Amino acid sequence: MAVTLEIVRQVAALARLEFSPQEEERLTRELNRILDYMEKLGELDTTSVEPTAHIMPLANAFRSDEAEIFPGVAALLAPADPRDEGYFRVPRIID
Repeated sequence: MAVTLEIVRQVAALARLEFSPQEEERLTRELNRILDYMEKLGELDTTSVEPTAHIMPLANAFRSDEAEIFPGVAALLAPADPRDEGYFRVPRIID
């Protein structure tokens, strides 16, 4: 399927983008080049290539989610005084 100038204009309108006529022509050419490249990739024999979900063999790249007590809470909250039983006291704004 080739990308036409009309398709570029229709997608630009849906995305609320405005392009000059030169930009529309350039986008049409570039999108068609991308589709041509994808067709070339589709011609490759990939029967012996195992499907992958990620390029790196990572099982879990995240640290474990464990609760821990932050040691500097008092120092962080010191400028926010006055506090009342662990809560911040703020001026009343609703009558």
